[in-house]
Amino acid sequence: MIEKALVTTEWLADRLGRPRLRVVDGSMYLPTSGRDAAAEYAAAHLPGAVFFDLEATSDRRSSLPHMLPSAADFAERMSALGLDDADDIVVYDGSGANLSAARVWWMFRVFGHDRVAVLDGGIGKWRCEGRPVESGASTRPRGSFTARRQPGDAVRELDQVRQAAAIGRPQIVDLRSAGRFAGTEPEPRPGLRGGHIPGSLNLPYDELVREDGTVLPAESLRRRIATAGVDPSRPIIATCGSGVSACALIHALHLLGHEQVALYDGAWTEWGGRADTPIESGKPREALGD
Repeated sequence: MIEKALVTTEWLADRLGRPRLRVVDGSMYLPTSGRDAAAEYAAAHLPGAVFFDLEATSDRRSSLPHMLPSAADFAERMSALGLDDADDIVVYDGSGANLSAARVWWMFRVFGHDRVAVLDGGIGKWRCEGRPVESGASTRPRGSFTARRQPGDAVRELDQVRQAAAIGRPQIVDLRSAGRFAGTEPEPRPGLRGGHIPGSLNLPYDELVREDGTVLPAESLRRRIATAGVDPSRPIIATCGSGVSACALIHALHLLGHEQVALYDGAWTEWGGRADTPIESGKPREALGD
């Protein structure tokens, strides 16, 4: 049974093919990346891995991308992938920085499935080690997956984030790049203003991993989070462009034993796409004068 939220390639290689262990490719890329997650999955994926289509596994009624679907919709899609309630699930992506694997991990947990982990280093590390991959699509018989939205504050909505920005509590941490946060780089989605939510902190998601895509060791992770001005002992709202890469921070904090963190699911696509939300530009306040 999976007991940790992060597993190594060695751990998975030793257990691959065991009953009740399922591997999920949760890759997704930014619109400007030029990459096609489904095509890359078809070309090469871990043996037996099924493809978790993040775009399709979202609230299709919302105009915003990647919004959390209903429990019924999530259960249906996971059952169609051949997943069961009793499965141990390992999620990976091809970004080299946990761009989307942590989001898929988070979604399983929001819907009550805690037996899930992220593959440290993703498919990049797996392939660098010369481990086997498959092409085509892996299909499984229909499963029986139950999803129940867990009680608690896993998600924050627009009005809650407005209030947090106005009073400075909880901390708002933006996982977009420093340039997008400052408003000096364009957004990958059209029609969005540049900048960030007033008073928010910046911690780019790709700074939570080493060059090989593996998560920073615990002490290094603590230092990097602290350097960004984030206090894990206080409540946090994580945000990003569309509610995906922000989950890298939620996952990292979970590894460090901190659970007081929620996701702003609408993220910058919602905030930066409106005319009635305040924005700031430039470095985070704590970084000014560095």
